[in-house]
Amino acid sequence: MPTDSIATLTVDHVASSTGPCRLAHEVRVSPYVVAEEGYCLAVRALDQKDVYNQLEGADGVFRTIEKGQTLVGALGERQALKGYSGRIPRHIAVGDVLHVQNMGGILGRVATDHPDLGPALRVEVLGAVQTGEPARHARIQDTAIDPVETLTDSAPLVMVSGPAMNTGKTFAAAALVGGLSQRGLKVAAAKLTGAALQRDVRAMVAQGAVASASFIEAGAVATTGRDMVPIAKGIIRHLNAANPDVLVLELGDGVIGPYGVDQILQDMELQRLTATHVLAAADLAGAWACDQLFRTRYRAEIGVVVGPATDTDVGKRYIQTSLGIPAVNARSEPEALAAIIADDVAERKTWAGGAPLPVFNGPRRVLPTPSTS
Repeated sequence: MPTDSIATLTVDHVASSTGPCRLAHEVRVSPYVVAEEGYCLAVRALDQKDVYNQLEGADGVFRTIEKGQTLVGALGERQALKGYSGRIPRHIAVGDVLHVQNMGGILGRVATDHPDLGPALRVEVLGAVQTGEPARHARIQDTAIDPVETLTDSAPLVMVSGPAMNTGKTFAAAALVGGLSQRGLKVAAAKLTGAALQRDVRAMVAQGAVASASFIEAGAVATTGRDMVPIAKGIIRHLNAANPDVLVLELGDGVIGPYGVDQILQDMELQRLTATHVLAAADLAGAWACDQLFRTRYRAEIGVVVGPATDTDVGKRYIQTSLGIPAVNARSEPEALAAIIADDVAERKTWAGGAPLPVFNGPRRVLPTPSTS
């Protein structure tokens, strides 16, 4: 690549989607763009938006994108039920118009407007970001955690999933990290699926996680359209290097959807290593549907239900009496949630040599009915 074609540019924002590249605000930019996932581009904002106009920086701070400002983001696909969805164009050149697809700064082309958020923020491509000597294209895969096909052992896993986006998964995962840490356990944490945004992992670190990672560190801007099981196992092996007592693993997006949650929950090796499943449900229909799915598809038991479905005794009573699953509100009862999970983790550790836990086939545990006071 001719070195005289590379220019230096000082950008206003460095998006968190580029995090593994550890880019500074002064970047070298080339006109030769590779239109593939994970490659970092410098772009200029063409619009001023009043909603969905925030960008999470690589430093974790959210800032407003102003019209005319420059930023660096990573190319990627997004398939969101609640937000913008887009893809990477087959060819990208300087001067082309792309869109910012999420607050992590995923760059791509959005086909349709969102009814609540309006059009996605348009950006003009300035060039491909270069790094290293000699200069090469910056892409997040260059420092990625290696995938693993087979995972024979691990500290007990606590899976946190939900029927859809925005059901309280991150809050519950962070509360669990804090609660288990206060009980003297070394907790590692990760987000295994979703679209690039480091806010959720940072929330778990803030609660005391001794080690953390996400699919971004494993080279995925978003977890759609790929086999997520080897990536998940690679992250789990990576976190076990910190010798944790337990791993809290958030599965972003919904159990049913394009982000790979279903693949992870079906994997027999991961099922064997999982101490318990935490389900964050927004409503009773979601809790009921996931209970059916776990029993029939995954042959696994949900350990506890959290989320907005547990905000009142009405929801708790239905979940506990009709579904036979403990129901705990992570906001008002974090200690009770941690106690349930700590017991499940301790039980998992009693199975010597990583022996399989019993597959769920029968009735649930008998639970007390919530008070009506």
